[in-house]
Amino acid sequence: MSLDELVYDWNTVDPALIFPHRHIGFDDETLRDGLQSPSVSEPPVEQKIELLHLMDALGIDTADIGLPGAGGTHAAGVELMAREIAGNKLKIRPNCAARTHRNDILPIVEISQRVGIPIEACTFIGSSAIRFFAEGWTLDKLLKLTEDTTRANPETIRALYTTAIRCGAKALCVCDTVGHSTPDGARSVVRFVKTIIEEHGGNIRLDWHGHQDRGLGVINSIAAIQGGADQVHGSALGIGERVGNTPMDQLLVNLKLMGWIQNDLLRLGEYCSVASTACGWSIPYNYPVFGRDAFRTATGVHAAAVIKSYRKGDRELADLVYSGVPAGQFGLEQVVEIGPMSGKSNVIYWLEKRGIEANEDRVNRIYDRAKQANAVLADEEIMRLV
Repeated sequence: MSLDELVYDWNTVDPALIFPHRHIGFDDETLRDGLQSPSVSEPPVEQKIELLHLMDALGIDTADIGLPGAGGTHAAGVELMAREIAGNKLKIRPNCAARTHRNDILPIVEISQRVGIPIEACTFIGSSAIRFFAEGWTLDKLLKLTEDTTRANPETIRALYTTAIRCGAKALCVCDTVGHSTPDGARSVVRFVKTIIEEHGGNIRLDWHGHQDRGLGVINSIAAIQGGADQVHGSALGIGERVGNTPMDQLLVNLKLMGWIQNDLLRLGEYCSVASTACGWSIPYNYPVFGRDAFRTATGVHAAAVIKSYRKGDRELADLVYSGVPAGQFGLEQVVEIGPMSGKSNVIYWLEKRGIEANEDRVNRIYDRAKQANAVLADEEIMRLV
């Protein structure tokens, strides 16, 4: 039987999220917005460049390479990354963050001219009523000079985006700066901004920038695409201010499994690993897909089903029998461990996978020790028992 026959997919029976029938773009914020987390380390530019190459390999369209208006070594690093993109003819397109101020925009222009490639200026300023009140702003002030779009009222959004379009903006971004949105809210505000673009003749890219404060970053991005967003933002492992940005890796995984993108994601695990090392960020054991435990089991019943699938010579079946994500699509595999809830089949499989004879005495010795343990046995302990 085919896997389609073996798995009845309720996700496709009456899907609310319809295939978008257009290219979905991705903007990677790891190297700018992601580094605003107070718990990460600033990577050296060499590691930033390594991440840029991985983003390019994953088919990520654009990357925020920093805010050169900060000056000094930061601006120098932005220029080095732009030169790397230009010199190696990477497909990924650079952009830089900027406040709506000449002092932030001019450095982007100057780097672009020196390097010889376009660099998109992504300007931002808060637009929600709560920011107006806290900052003592007026709408007239903002129109002369936006983020937090998802808490701004429709009149303010219309005024700001209309002004941006009239001033020649090539792209607009709906920013859920503090992770306020639900999927319904993300879909609604994106649709509203899309109508503003269409009223002005279209041909303007619409982005969605989400945060994780309610843990809804991925589903909000999917809803934003449904609402008409052309490009969605994220960062490696979801690093960023407070609880972080939309995790780019989880977003790519979900859109791949939904059939909305065809990107080759075999190096996605490497992207997460390099980002973790470069930023001094630990990946939780239970992190989806790329956490240590994502495809790891020591439970007898679960492991037995995986082992039987492998013995049938069917890796795809082994990937799906006790997992909602096919590990092989992302360069990973199922891992069977030995612990207090394991059966003897776990022990036999563990030994055979390493080319060790699974004789009765050896299996019983390891199995008996596992039943007395309070956690999964380490490989070193098992080898001593061998």
